[in-house]
Amino acid sequence: MPVLRDSGFQGEVTWLGHVPADSGLQSVPSDRLQLGFGGIAGERHEGENRSSCVRVRNLYPEGTEIRNVRQVTLLSEEELALIAADMEMERIDPVHLGATIVLRGIPDFTFVPPSSRLQGPDGVTLTVDMENRPCVLPGREIEKDHSGYGARFKPAAQNRRGITAWVERPGALSLGEKLSLFVPDQRSWKP
Repeated sequence: MPVLRDSGFQGEVTWLGHVPADSGLQSVPSDRLQLGFGGIAGERHEGENRSSCVRVRNLYPEGTEIRNVRQVTLLSEEELALIAADMEMERIDPVHLGATIVLRGIPDFTFVPPSSRLQGPDGVTLTVDMENRPCVLPGREIEKDHSGYGARFKPAAQNRRGITAWVERPGALSLGEKLSLFVPDQRSWKP
């Protein structure tokens, strides 16, 4: 019996990029990405393992080697439009957010359940870690090109910052392709 069910939703890839390992936060746009078990070769978040950061400091001392579940950052085109509107900007460029993939067509994207899978046409499969909470770093990148707007990012991105994921099955992904969403077949936790 499968533990993941097809949600019936597909997200169309409208933007792809990667953050080079030797640079800051900004992504470099791309038409196609090759994803391996370690993520994207030469990318800032590449690797099967990583050093723990402030996001898990209640579990580990910073710098502890842990599994890398932040290989890929996915955002929703629809949620980016809402962030831009709240910031009183025409649009938000995914470059400023260190994005890997922007999708269109999956509602309430930032709250796709952890352990869901996004599967591409060639079988490439991403496992959702969890919500990517907003921080001030993308705001600093926005501020470089749009003076006076950077500080508006974090509050506008609340509940809209997208998700992080890791590569469960390697493959390639191109602009215009679709990722099918599979969600855990279980009830919500009710303690």
